[in-house]
This record gives sequence, C-alpha cells and structure tokens, in this order.
Amino acid sequence: MPLVRYRKVVILGYRSVGKTSLAHQFIDGTFLDCYDPTVESTYTKMLMVGKDEFHLQLVDTAGQDEYTILPHSFTIGIHGYVLVYSVTSLKSFQVVKSLHSKLYESRGKTRMPVVLVGNKADLSLESRQVKTDEGRKLADSWGAVFLESSAKEKQMTQGIFTKVIEEIDRVDNSCGEHRSCILM
Repeated sequence: MPLVRYRKVVILGYRSVGKTSLAHQFIDGTFLDCYDPTVESTYTKMLMVGKDEFHLQLVDTAGQDEYTILPHSFTIGIHGYVLVYSVTSLKSFQVVKSLHSKLYESRGKTRMPVVLVGNKADLSLESRQVKTDEGRKLADSWGAVFLESSAKEKQMTQGIFTKVIEEIDRVDNSCGEHRSCILM
C-alpha cells in the first residue's frame, strides 16, 4: 500500500494569467471559457508521484500585482509554489519576479520549491511578449523548474503539479546536504 503524504501548494501570479484555468484543468479536466476573477479557492486531488500517493491541496489565489502584500497564509504551512505568468503579458512576467522576491523575504530567505509557469503558450507567436528563454533564465536564477503550458489545450497541466511535488521533495531532502557535524 503506498504511503499517503499531504502537500499544500499555492498558485500565485498576476490577474488573468490562467491560474484558475490551470487548477480546473488539473482537478477536473475542464477549461473555463469565461473570466471570473478569483477571490481565493481551494481544491484537493489525490495524485500518484513515483510510488507515493499525495493528497494535494491547491490554493488558487486572487491576482496579485507588484504592490500586493502577501498574507502570512501564503508562507505558513505551504510546501511549494506555482508562480504563473502569461507569455502574452510582459507585465505579468515582471509581477511574478516581484512575487518571488516577496516570498523569499517573507520565508526568511530559505530555499523554496517553485515551479515557474509561462501559461497561454497556445496563443500566436505575434501575441507573445515573453520568450521561452527569458522564462527559463529566470527559473534557473531561482533554482526553480520552468514549464510552459496551455490550460486551454491541457498542455502540461498534470506536469506542473507533479513537478511541484517533486521539487518539494528535492528541496526538503537537499536542505541538510551542505551541513556537517563534527563530534569531538
């Protein structure tokens, strides 16, 4: 019988980048055609990653901007983060940088399991404002995983949440690697 582990993940990003659409596509396989701003919603889903079963709780947040003050509920008891921007919005890319900085500061500059997601990758190249390489470089600078997705086309929606669980385990298991203890 697989071990069941609990993980709580927060989805953050600028308004209208597709946070709720990603969550709905992952949870129930549906795409929401209409935009209805989210206040805050919580979803749960059981997910197998490797040999373990995870009870994943997703907190889908209202859109943030660079001036948003992040509540403590976004840092306390949270295992990992999915930071989402739209590849068609340079503003949303700038906001996600600001959100990462605020999380990093509020968590006491500790390592954070993060998956950076460039959403709306299905839209035309002419409407793209953030290149794939820019997203990848940003994620690399954070030591985070980078993925591009399309909630509409169900592209990478499962992969995003599998990756964040893997990142949580990777960060948790690597925290003690650089420390050593000498007994005298």
